[in-house]
Amino acid sequence: MQKNKVIAYDSTLRDGAQAQGVSFTVEDKLKVVKKLDELGVGYIEAGNPGSNPKDLEFFERVATLKLKHAKVIAFGSTRKIGIKVEDDRNLKSLLSANTQAVAIFGKSWDYQVTDILRTTLDENLAMIGDTIAYLKQQGKEVVFDAEHFFDGYKANPDYAMQTLKAAADAGADVLCICDTNGGTFPEEIFQLTQKVIESFDTEVGIHCHNDCEMAVANSIAAVKAGAVQVQGTINGIGERCGNANLSSIIPNVQLKLGMDCIPVTQMQHLTSVSKFVNEIAGVPFNEKAPYVGGDAFSHKGGMHIDAVNKNPVSYEHIEPTQVGNERHTLVSEVAGRSALLAKLQSIDPELTKESADTKRVLEQLKELEHEGYQFENSEDSFDVRVRKLLGKSQTYFSLQGYNISIKEPSENGISSKAEVSFLINGHVVDAAAEGDGPVDALDKAMRNALRDTYPAIKEMKLTDYKVRVLDSNLATAAKVRVMIESSDAETSWNTIGVSTDITEASWIALQDAIEYKLMRDSI
Repeated sequence: MQKNKVIAYDSTLRDGAQAQGVSFTVEDKLKVVKKLDELGVGYIEAGNPGSNPKDLEFFERVATLKLKHAKVIAFGSTRKIGIKVEDDRNLKSLLSANTQAVAIFGKSWDYQVTDILRTTLDENLAMIGDTIAYLKQQGKEVVFDAEHFFDGYKANPDYAMQTLKAAADAGADVLCICDTNGGTFPEEIFQLTQKVIESFDTEVGIHCHNDCEMAVANSIAAVKAGAVQVQGTINGIGERCGNANLSSIIPNVQLKLGMDCIPVTQMQHLTSVSKFVNEIAGVPFNEKAPYVGGDAFSHKGGMHIDAVNKNPVSYEHIEPTQVGNERHTLVSEVAGRSALLAKLQSIDPELTKESADTKRVLEQLKELEHEGYQFENSEDSFDVRVRKLLGKSQTYFSLQGYNISIKEPSENGISSKAEVSFLINGHVVDAAAEGDGPVDALDKAMRNALRDTYPAIKEMKLTDYKVRVLDSNLATAAKVRVMIESSDAETSWNTIGVSTDITEASWIALQDAIEYKLMRDSI
């Protein structure tokens, strides 16, 4: 029988740390623990204290945190072959973590026992039973991770079930069955999860990997079969193809299946937590991600936008704010007047779909996109241009000219010098600066010229710079699209420039970035 509560068990700090290119510092891990606890997950599997000194320091420091929702759980393996549990060094380290709960993994596939561990099937059962019984004697809550359970069941169903029995008989609190190789399909997960639940009184959890891109579907299948604990990582970070993605599983369980997973009031923080974890991990955020991605509730086609404006359920399966996300109406040449109208009315409420200015902006948009502009990822440039077209923006400055020169190579490498001339409030202002490359030099020279008149730009910093060649078949005559991300203490914004000259394209994007900052601060 399906239960009403499913516990979210996060292993980002252990499984996620095994992903290529990911390495958490102790400070990183403490920050993530706080965020996951605020989100309301039930367990945070935070590492193996027997594997490295960094994890030992982490467990010492995390014990001082006052967590509201989550239990921190230490991870380790069954005792070594042929020794007593009390003599096992890794188990001593596991206990030194002083966590209320521990997770122990053991082999449930006979092949793994005989060919990888190189021991007997009976010894493996003894290792599982001895370890869990010992930890229960120490007063620990124990989750048993039956590694390779689904592959093991297919190869030798009787032995795979014996490993679970050994854990259950020893007092395990949860039997977590693992699709370690990520090769199982949802219907198999459902059937075997159901069989395990029927065979044992112990609560059952699920741990899936994403090698067939089935990890979320498999986890949901297990929950529908009766699993009450779901293990995964935020955004699916993990080794190989990743782990089951809790950023999708949590809302699927709570919003779709109607079961408790995290506190209702905390669901609105899911998007911000997902982005925070990837930022800490140094992993690019997937804007196409369900629920939490920037594109998850973005609409570009004119008919779609018109329908969403009338009733969002026409093209959205949930209200974006439920998971802390927001709806985006993307500006593009295929969007049509309905899509533009909401944006234009935020600038001039008097505009209608049939207004001459609405038509004029749409025609200008189509012309710019034909030239290579792409405003759905740089709507702040679009905002600057629309305000100018509608006469709703002042002229802060105008460029009289600029010159870029490359300095002689030195021991510090090649640097650039930019000289600029602006007309500001009727006065010509000249400035110069050196930088690491022409764009950096131009950015610094612009700031030098403008900072006395507009001191707010001192708060700005350039945080990202991307270049794309639009028509590479034209070789050096090709157009380039430059996209710049800028930020200040409050927010970040994206601007764009297109030209056959990369410096000019960069200048256009830089100018839009500064004008957007000044315009936003004055509104």
